[in-house]
Amino acid sequence: MNSWKFDILPKDEHNRKLLANVHPSDWVNPEPEAIYNLVVIGAGTAGLVSAIATAGLGGKVALIERHLMGGDCLNVGCVPSKSVIRPSRLAAEMKNAAAFGLTPSEVRKEDFPNVMERMRRLRAQFSPGDSAERYTERGVDVFLGEGKFAGPNTVEVAGKTLNFKKAVIATGARAMHPDYEGLEESGFCTNETIFNLTNRPDHLICIGGGPISCELAQAFRRLGSQVTIIHRSRFLRREDPEASALLAGVFREEGLEVWLDTKILRVEKTDSGLKRVTVSHDGEEKVVEGDEILVGAGRAPNVENLGLEAAGVEYDPRKGVKVDDRLRTTNKRIYAAGDCCMAWKFTHAADAAAQIVVQNALFGGKKKLSALNMSWCTYTDPEIAHVGLYEHDAEEQGIETETFRFDLNENGRAEMDGADNGFVKIMVPKGKDKILGATIVASHAGDLISEVSVAMAAGMGLGGIAGVIHPYPTQAEAIKGAAMNWRKTRLTPAVAKLLKGWLAFQRR
Repeated sequence: MNSWKFDILPKDEHNRKLLANVHPSDWVNPEPEAIYNLVVIGAGTAGLVSAIATAGLGGKVALIERHLMGGDCLNVGCVPSKSVIRPSRLAAEMKNAAAFGLTPSEVRKEDFPNVMERMRRLRAQFSPGDSAERYTERGVDVFLGEGKFAGPNTVEVAGKTLNFKKAVIATGARAMHPDYEGLEESGFCTNETIFNLTNRPDHLICIGGGPISCELAQAFRRLGSQVTIIHRSRFLRREDPEASALLAGVFREEGLEVWLDTKILRVEKTDSGLKRVTVSHDGEEKVVEGDEILVGAGRAPNVENLGLEAAGVEYDPRKGVKVDDRLRTTNKRIYAAGDCCMAWKFTHAADAAAQIVVQNALFGGKKKLSALNMSWCTYTDPEIAHVGLYEHDAEEQGIETETFRFDLNENGRAEMDGADNGFVKIMVPKGKDKILGATIVASHAGDLISEVSVAMAAGMGLGGIAGVIHPYPTQAEAIKGAAMNWRKTRLTPAVAKLLKGWLAFQRR
């Protein structure tokens, strides 16, 4: 099998190492066991965790992957994107060095190939952890090829039939290709191909305002590309509106051309090879030309050509495999986890879901997906992190709420770091001390949000956080600042009068 059919370019030593681990060209599938405790289709995060956990408990498990082991996270998601975002942050710091009393410097176009080479090296360096060889050594039967259900308890792959007691569908999702006139003919990148670039585009046009588009638009701008980002509404529409408005302002300050509330009319390729995008904005037609287009217009679940009908598994082409709260499909022997069935399309969510599946499928557990306290982060600068409910979620549930806020321009460490553009918001039921949700906008919000997540998991409210000693100076003190703002509201006029009287008595 020719692994290069997967278009992992360039064909350098790093990508050769990657493919040798996650889809070796000389791989020979094993002879199947008579029956497996668990057959897993898909070797992304959800599939890998399901398989290795089952094998670690002594179960017979088969893992099927048609593409690259490690899934999106290793190959076209978390690992490559964060490996590019980090040098882009450094480039921004170098450019703004004068604010810290240092001599500024500009990133050069010649630096871009080195940044991308570093990304490929890191990706290859991480790949042994997701490799076919490693999982085989851990007791997993790894089958490379197209897995397809042949019945309610059988899967066929590469001419072999696998019988199972239980199965997990963990086929993930893929980048959606919007049907804009001329887009297909003009050519475009998604997160699945953008990391193949070796030369910096002079002008990158980003279509979409979700996490992928926002993260990479800012990263490419900081690495020296001219960037135009086009979206039909506001950025990160699921997030706090103030957070998305702040991010739009940061993008404009950094020189990105931001077109929100904009409709794409058509795409065409010019005689000079540029890609021309025509849009409707504020009632007028506008045109932008660039040498690359990145489409970040959402994800579609991988549910086609799996034989789900033969297995009695219901699914929706847009929403994915139909599961209950315990992640069981309409076939009681078959479960699903990860991007193919969940609204939370994050690596850590897939990991947590896989652990639920193993407990429920193999041991009759009753773990529920809805019981998870899920947090997430968009890795722009500043980062935008969230956990729990949003205000609109609480409103839909009829919960009256209060939100307590602390701005980072009041945090000493954030000011010293030159990173004081952000805030902490923590929401509780009105008159109560139970954290319902929180949004943090900060340079490392993804790290900070875990303090709130742990507090929520432990049943600790803002009163408890206010009593926790935080090291000074740290940006995490902003979380305590929001908690202290809650504590101030507990000081009712009656209590204030009582305390004042007590202090007066102490002076006698």
